[in-house]
Amino acid sequence: MYAITIPEPGGPDALVWAEVEDPVPGEGEVLVEVAATAVNRADLMQRQGFYPPPPGAAEYPGLECSGRIAALGPGVSGWAVGDEVCALLAGGGYAQQVVVPVGQLLPIPRGLGLVAAAALPEVAATVWSNLFMVAHLRPSETVLLHGGASGIGTMATQLAKAVGAKVIVTAGSAKKLARCKELGADVLVNYREQDFVAAVGEATGGHGVDVILDIMGAKYLQRNVDALAMAGRLVIIGLQGGRTGELDLGKLLAKRAAVVATSLRPRPLVEKAAIVAAVREHVWPLVESGVVKPVIDRVLPLRDAAEAHRALEAGEQVGKIVLQA
Repeated sequence: MYAITIPEPGGPDALVWAEVEDPVPGEGEVLVEVAATAVNRADLMQRQGFYPPPPGAAEYPGLECSGRIAALGPGVSGWAVGDEVCALLAGGGYAQQVVVPVGQLLPIPRGLGLVAAAALPEVAATVWSNLFMVAHLRPSETVLLHGGASGIGTMATQLAKAVGAKVIVTAGSAKKLARCKELGADVLVNYREQDFVAAVGEATGGHGVDVILDIMGAKYLQRNVDALAMAGRLVIIGLQGGRTGELDLGKLLAKRAAVVATSLRPRPLVEKAAIVAAVREHVWPLVESGVVKPVIDRVLPLRDAAEAHRALEAGEQVGKIVLQA
């Protein structure tokens, strides 16, 4: 088969379409013929040499895919060759075939095609696990989403609104904020022109937000705590603003607030399977009813992965960039 390989870490041109060894499914795994995959920031980090795949995972980038089951490994039941599926991956989506642990498979939601479905598994698993399984976002609470126009942000907005939460988003342009509003965001903050802490205070009457989903890390750490309500929960899922910061623990104590940092890719298979099962139970019905939709900025050929990486690094997109095999 062919895959996007990374012979040497570097810029987008480090991505090389090359012939590689065919994967073989092992115990509890299936082989998926990839129809499409999607681009995530973790792929950019892997290409740069900063985020290697976990032990045992495929060495090619790609944290999600859609396609058809081509073969079943030993011990697999409940699925058949030819089934159309999408999947959460630890790596390997930028390829013509990929091996997937059976617990990370999802059926294609009714009414959705294979290409669109490739944009769902990673964002749905990330958002559901963090907003609802970790932060326990409840109806009538207020959530602040940094990077509201990203793949994570667009999914988080829709899911938070679906459960009855109020949504505040940050983004860097009027165009992106307009798209966030279309998806249901209640309060729009241009982080290039506004102080999000002040905007949160104004929007909540000084109460603060109950939950923050943060992709920035160190740069926003103290300001995020300043924006939290009493008993608020800050969940950090990215480090785009650095990994080392200072925090006034007195403010955290006074608010009886929590700061949690999570990642999805290196989790044990049993934890990923539990998250995927929760996504199938709670998110898939919302997708099938049209309440939640994948937001896709553009679809490019898999061989043009370098172009997709350039676009994501430039911050041009709203939602996901999909690569079609």
